[in-house]
Order: sequence, then structure tokens, then C-alpha cells
Amino acid sequence: MKMNPRCTYCLLSRVHFQSKLSTDDEDLISKTIKECLEVVTKHYSPEAVSASVATKVHRKCYEVLGDNDPYEVTKKLINQAALKVLPVAKEKIYENSPDNGELFRRAVLASVVANYFDFGIMGFDASEDKFEAAFRKYFEHGLDVDDTPEMLGLMQDVVYIADNCGEILFDTLVFDIIKKLGGKITLVVRGGPILTDVTLEEVREFQIDKKVDRILTTGSNAVGVLIEEAPAELLQAMKDATLIISKGMANYETLSEHNFGPIAYMLLTKCECVAEDLGLEQGLSVAKLLNYP
Repeated sequence: MKMNPRCTYCLLSRVHFQSKLSTDDEDLISKTIKECLEVVTKHYSPEAVSASVATKVHRKCYEVLGDNDPYEVTKKLINQAALKVLPVAKEKIYENSPDNGELFRRAVLASVVANYFDFGIMGFDASEDKFEAAFRKYFEHGLDVDDTPEMLGLMQDVVYIADNCGEILFDTLVFDIIKKLGGKITLVVRGGPILTDVTLEEVREFQIDKKVDRILTTGSNAVGVLIEEAPAELLQAMKDATLIISKGMANYETLSEHNFGPIAYMLLTKCECVAEDLGLEQGLSVAKLLNYP
């Protein structure tokens, strides 16, 4: 996905948000915003990939703050909130003993709804105390774009590219169904801390490694999956996969620039620009399969 003019002020809004998470020093916050603004000015272009520019901006932000993980405390709170709602999700998924197709659709829905766990997006309230109510509301509404029936026949070798902390716990509900259907799972997480994205640290903390066949990283702390920074092993896994599942908007922003497939984008369209690029409205629950014959 290419950069939109609206990305600029949204990106700087997030820089301000995470700077305040990191420090109370207003001079340092001002310095951080100024230097990040210079990065935006240097790299902004209608032809630039939005997440690639975001990566440069966030790396500069972390560098100026002297903080390699401003969201460290926030991620722990997100995980706590997720653990509280996870039993609700399991109950909803398995209610009335659905068949495999319906089980998978419900698990995907729960996983998509959990994409709500994203702090710092301008105009989007992901506060912990509102998550259970939001989960129930979105789950009741269902998927606005539902390509899960087509995905069902592609489960043999799945590359699952994760997004946020908290959300990853709901992804495990999808893992359970994929394994039930006889599929193999390669889980992909960030190679280092960026935003609220899940890393190997959280995977090990919650023993998620026991639910999948293999774990790879994106090779860096880039926003999304920057192909130029991705390990050869990951690129090969994506080429060999019968299905790639891409969670969240940042992964969409980077992977939509390439022709990997079949690829299922599973996300909430929290961002107007991402929604438009997908040809959808803002605020929808999406499981959209692309590059599938």
C-alpha cells in the first residue's frame, strides 16, 4: 500500500502517543517529534510504501527517546486484558457444537475482533476496560467480509503472520482449528520490539510455540514485513505455503505490494486509508482471500 497524505498526521500522532508513554520530559518529546517530522519530510512520497516510511519514523523515535520498547508496560496490560476475555471467545466459538467450517469461521472472527488491541491509532479507542464489550459487539455482528469457506481447503501448510500482543492469544484459537483440520503452522512474529507487535518473548511467555510447528521472525523490528529485511527462510516459507494468513493493517500495507498467495488478510479496517485500499469501508471485520485462483 502506498502512502496517503493522511498517513502523515496519523503517524506523527502515534509518535507523540508513544513518546508520552516513554517520558514526561516535554523537551525530549518535542525533540523527538521534530526529528521524526524531518524523517517524514525526507521520505514522504505518494510512491512510498506507507509501512516502510513508518518503520523509518518509529526507529528514529525510539533512537531519540533512547527507548527500544516504549510499549513494554502497555503490552503487559494488553495481554492481561486478553486473558480475561479469552474464555468468552472460546465459549462463543464452541457453542452448540458447530461443524468444522463454522468452527473455523468463528475462530477467525474472534481473531479478527482481537485486532482491536492496537493502542495509539488516532481516533481509535482500545482502552482495556472497553475490550470485552467491544469483543461481544463485534462478534455478534460477525464478519463483514467472509472468505473463510474458500480458506478451509488451503490448510495444509499455513504461514501465519501475527500482529499485536493480546491479539496473538486469540490467534491460538485459530491454530487449534487448523491443527484439527490436519494443517501445519509456521508462525511469524516481529524480529524485535515495535509498537505493540508480538515478538518471540511473548510467544515463549505464553507457550504459544507448543501450538505451532515452526516459528520464524520477520528479521527485524520493521512495521509489517519488509521483504528487503526478511530472512531467506521466511521468504521461502511464504512461497511454499498453501495459505498465508496476514493479521492486521501493517502486514497488509507491506505484503499488498507483492504477489504472495493465496493470502488471507484478517483485520479490522481501523484506518480509512487501509479500508480504501482494500475497496472497503472503515470499521469492518475482514477475512479477505486474495491471489487465489
